[in-house]
Amino acid sequence: MTWTLPEPILAAPVADPELPRGSSADVKWDGWRALLSLDSGHFTLRSRQGTDLGPAFPELGAGLGQLPDATALDGEIIVWENGRLAFERLQGRLQRHGASAARLAAQRPAHFVAFDLLRLKGADTTSWTFRRRRNALEGLFAEHRLTAPWALCPSTTDPATVHEWLTSWTAVGFEGVVFKNLDGLYEPSVRGWSKYKVRTTEDAIVGAFSGPTTAPRTLLLGRHDTEGRLRYIGRSTTLPQAAGRTLAALLTPAAAGHPWTGWTFTSSWGSREPLHVTLVRPEVVVEVGADTARDSAGRWRHPARWHRARPELTPADVPHFMAGPAS
Repeated sequence: MTWTLPEPILAAPVADPELPRGSSADVKWDGWRALLSLDSGHFTLRSRQGTDLGPAFPELGAGLGQLPDATALDGEIIVWENGRLAFERLQGRLQRHGASAARLAAQRPAHFVAFDLLRLKGADTTSWTFRRRRNALEGLFAEHRLTAPWALCPSTTDPATVHEWLTSWTAVGFEGVVFKNLDGLYEPSVRGWSKYKVRTTEDAIVGAFSGPTTAPRTLLLGRHDTEGRLRYIGRSTTLPQAAGRTLAALLTPAAAGHPWTGWTFTSSWGSREPLHVTLVRPEVVVEVGADTARDSAGRWRHPARWHRARPELTPADVPHFMAGPAS
């Protein structure tokens, strides 16, 4: 009888970064969630949504010889580049198979960071407590001396270590932490874990907006680089209607020569769907809440949450755009 991968357990967002009693914390990665199974020599690599990822990541298939048969893992596919996580290097991999996928694997190899054990040498472990599954996962790595492309996700029950991760590790692209009840089972499709994502308050300059001129819907934000050029850094989430109406009174239509003239913006990160925007004079400063995920150019990868307008500030008061490592 062929063993089937379960649906992944899910995590509910929480606002409190404190480690709950009776729980452990794992590092939250900026990558692609994936479930992996090796069964009688057959390799399955599946995304959270059920997409077959195997052909896109031949470097993971090449490392199967390290794993014992009849084993399944839950984890994250990541790419590490220039000292930080590079989520954008995962973009486009789904469309690459064969020689094209092999070329990308050689240029920027992905790793599979395992954070849970679903099956071990034929034994279904989803009914085990997380404490037992974690111990068995660590034993798997130690016994088989697993190396790249396999990596073991850091896990801790020490609140001081959690604090260190949240204050220091985010600089290289880690998003936060995932809390797991040590006595909890692996429940498919259930939000049995919780996740805390680090968010920081940032100031940015409004360069454009989407939606009606009387009540902008989203903001396209920028910062000046050290040479004075307005660089796009990200967009906001949907504005509350009252905030949009208030902000509309502060924005002035762009004059000729706006630095983003002729640019094409898309509806979301990684999308090709065009977004209609209205350019404005880059003189209004707003405060938003952004998480730590950045692309290689230094832009926010997720929409930033609206906080407030900052009419008391000028663009000169906003920090400079800090570019990421060269591609």
